Amino acid sequence: MMVAVTDIEVVQGDITKINVDAIVNAANSGLLGGGGVDGAIHRAGGPDILAECRELRASTYPDGLPTGDAVATTAGRLPARWVIHTVGPVYSKSEDRSALLRSAYTRSLEVADSLGARTVAFPLISSGVYGWPAGDAAHQAVTAVRGTRTSVSTVTFVAFGAAMAELLHNELS
Repeated sequence: MMVAVTDIEVVQGDITKINVDAIVNAANSGLLGGGGVDGAIHRAGGPDILAECRELRASTYPDGLPTGDAVATTAGRLPARWVIHTVGPVYSKSEDRSALLRSAYTRSLEVADSLGARTVAFPLISSGVYGWPAGDAAHQAVTAVRGTRTSVSTVTFVAFGAAMAELLHNELS
């Protein structure tokens, strides 16, 4: 049954060590690894993730995964069962791309539903090298997750540092 997420929590730590059904990767459209969360997930998960991403690029996404969309692969050596790769937008002062940022969360939850995942961990998408202001990134993340009808029962936001964790806690209160 699709309802609003019943439990949203915030933890500070390393998303590659979170024991959930699926972790969300803040990927780039190329799906072949990168820096930040994306690089950490690929390194910790091992070569199986990259192999599936290469297959997705060769078949379904020859031009890359579109911004705001999501797709799943194995989680390799991670404690999760799946990695849901999503592409957040690069922040722009001159163009409102917040709908694309929220879409990265909602599409990730839709993919989680298709997998049967009940627990999902998210990083704060687009808040790193894509330059999205952290306070608004937290607002967009919480707004998107709270507004999505899903079978996922628990969403865990994994904050890399104390300041990010505090922003998320404040947004949830």
